[in-house]
This record gives sequence, C-alpha cells and structure tokens, in this order.
Amino acid sequence: MNATDVNLYLVGFMGTGKSTVGRAVAHRLGFGVLDSDHAIERQRGKTIPEIFAAEGEPAFRAMEREFLERGHPAERTVIACGGGLVVQPGMLALLKSKGVVVCLHASLATILARTSRHQHRPLLVAENPEERVRTLYAQREPIYKNSGTVILTDGRPLGDIVAHVMRSWRRDAMDFVRKAG
Repeated sequence: MNATDVNLYLVGFMGTGKSTVGRAVAHRLGFGVLDSDHAIERQRGKTIPEIFAAEGEPAFRAMEREFLERGHPAERTVIACGGGLVVQPGMLALLKSKGVVVCLHASLATILARTSRHQHRPLLVAENPEERVRTLYAQREPIYKNSGTVILTDGRPLGDIVAHVMRSWRRDAMDFVRKAG
C-alpha cells in the first residue's frame, strides 16, 4: 500500500465538524467519503434514533464495529466516525489498524451551540440535553485526546482545518505504511 492510499478516520465528539471536514478533505484528496452513521442507516433502512429506540445502544455499537470490520473500502476513503464509535472498547485499536486517525476537537460551548440545532442525535434525547452533552463530553474527552492528532475546529475557517488535517494525514500515513511494511 502507498501512503497516498491510506484511509483517514475522523473521530471526535458530536458537533466537531467530522462530516463537513471529511467531505472537504475527501474532495481535495480525490478519495471516497463515508459517514459511519449514514452508512449504517442505509444498511439497516432505519435512522440512528430508530435503531436506538428499537434495538438499543449496544446493538448500534455492534453495527459500528461491523461497519469498521467489513463495511467500507480498505483504501482511499475518508470516514467520518460517529461520536461514540472510538470510545467503545477495542475500537481505537481497530481504527489504527486500518488507517490514520485524526481527532477533531471543539470547546464545550461550540459543541453546545452546534448540537442545539439538531434533533436527530439520539443521545441528546434527554430531559436536559445540555447536561447530557456536558456529561458525555467529560467522559469521552480523555479518550478522544489520546486517539490521534487532535485538531481544534473552534472559530477556524474550514480551509485551515482541512489543510491541517491533510498535513497530519500525510505525515501519519507514511508512518502507517512503514509500520505495516
């Protein structure tokens, strides 16, 4: 495998820009782009909230693992991972065995502003969504920060974020190929 073919996995909390940045990076690289949540929705014929309601979070997490193991191309793809994917046991190691992992990060205030506009996030269907975000953020932040290169998305132009992600991917893809070879 060439370093120019290594997959890029974008991880991070909901609202950090994984889908938007993923599309932009894939376009610049000439890669395919997948959003793990959208791919699972297409495969199952249900929305994520419907999957959570009917089958529960553990079943959804199993679907995420299946997607990573078999549900996407092994090369030349940018994958925007669902916010909870990387925090599941063993998932970070699985991601790192398949390509480069970059974590997009934003402040809690930015995440609250971005997620308050969306009603399709099943983990925020709670009596107090803001408190739910604060709790999840506190639980997940240490895992995200140890997942790969961390890139802040707060108040930065998309072009700057994309350029930073691409620099990190190029550097880490060379290391990935060296270790795999």
